[in-house]
Amino acid sequence: MITLRGKLKKDDGITNTKISRRVSIRDKLLIKEVQEMQQTLPVTCQVEFKDPHRLHEFSLFILPDEGYWVGGHFHFQIYISEEYNMAPPIVKCLTKLWHPNISEDGDVCLSILRQSSIDGMGWAPTRKLKDVVWGLNSLFTDLLNFDDPLNRDAADLFIKDKESFRSKVKDYVMQYAKR
Repeated sequence: MITLRGKLKKDDGITNTKISRRVSIRDKLLIKEVQEMQQTLPVTCQVEFKDPHRLHEFSLFILPDEGYWVGGHFHFQIYISEEYNMAPPIVKCLTKLWHPNISEDGDVCLSILRQSSIDGMGWAPTRKLKDVVWGLNSLFTDLLNFDDPLNRDAADLFIKDKESFRSKVKDYVMQYAKR
């Protein structure tokens, strides 16, 4: 189990001076939420913390096992600001891909990541990191949104010619997202 004291100890067992520092609400929430998120990860997702002392910055890797993007390895950077849980995490896709809800620059269009959204499914303080992970994972299976796409060209191509869309997705996976 992850504990705050354990997170703030140095590897050699000597107590770090950061223990006396006030711990933010965000960090207190993250200790519990990160553990819950790791226990409920979809089989197609992996989480990596470069620094275990910084639970507010991590990478999410999605490896779809079905759908258009099967065979790809997609890297997302997730940052949680001090305003968490009142504000949603900031998510950026670092893998270039052809997707109606992810721009080629890595911006992600997902209701849960918006402070307020048209569909009423935006961020709320009751949401958790596991909800964000499941939402991002769903973008590769059943949560495609063609009504409000970030990549209009991808959405239009899907609507006009699904085979051309599939071909373009495969080209991007082979060029940018191969495992």
